[in-house]
Amino acid sequence: MPNVKLKNHLHLHFLVFIWGFTAVLGKLITIDALPLVWYRMLMATVIILLFIGFKKYSLKLINPKLIGLLVVAGILIALHWVTFFMAIKISNVSIALATMSTGAFFTALLEPIWYGRKMIWYEVVFGLVVIIGLYLIFSVETSYVMGIVVALISAFLVALFSLINGKLAHQLKPSVISFYEIGSGVVFLSLYLFFKGDFSAAFFQLSSNDFVYIFILASACTAYAFIASVKIMQYLSPYTVMLTINLEPVYGIILAFIFIGKSEKMSPLFYVGALLILSTVIANGVLKNKNVLKKRRRI
Repeated sequence: MPNVKLKNHLHLHFLVFIWGFTAVLGKLITIDALPLVWYRMLMATVIILLFIGFKKYSLKLINPKLIGLLVVAGILIALHWVTFFMAIKISNVSIALATMSTGAFFTALLEPIWYGRKMIWYEVVFGLVVIIGLYLIFSVETSYVMGIVVALISAFLVALFSLINGKLAHQLKPSVISFYEIGSGVVFLSLYLFFKGDFSAAFFQLSSNDFVYIFILASACTAYAFIASVKIMQYLSPYTVMLTINLEPVYGIILAFIFIGKSEKMSPLFYVGALLILSTVIANGVLKNKNVLKKRRRI
């Protein structure tokens, strides 16, 4: 059993490493954020559909409310990815990833409303620390203000998405959820692009490099990573998974230095602000885990 846990823990770190690499790919891909996400979601939908076909899972849905939630979640994840890659393109990987770390605290603020519970005191304190971290980033990286704002919107969207997915996760297989959500996102973006008149011959002309990068993004960073992460949760606790995933900005920023170079070098105060945000995310997870353990002991 220890060997199995070690193997899955290493596998999880590899997945987080892959997720961190998505930001680098977004910077390397030359097309705009919207077509980038459309191609990513279309390819990922096809790959997940092939996986579902191989596993012979049923795609039949009857509950209209469930279908509605899947569609809304699909639209939210599509908008999240568009704004995320847009933030990368108008600023850089480091700015986008550091700001995206605020997603956990948007979730903490929205959870009491979504689940009808009281606000926890330390979530308020951590929220204030996050604001301080953002202030430091804003104050020293004034040339990237728009990128920070767009990344904050992206973080808010993924927080909404995670709350909806929290309810869906216990009702359908993860691959089926992923298929309908990503597929809904493709339909939503397709309708937008169609009515805007962006579907032209130029839209479907990809360079060989862009095609390869987008395929890696859709297959390894989306379809494979999602399915593998669900399997890993059979062996590792949600707390362990959550803490490890919080390393994504760290991996992403390091990878950005390696693959992109000088444009990712930021001022010292930026890293202080980013560290404050990341530290509060981890501390929030630690305290939440302690509260869960206390409740289990009482039971």
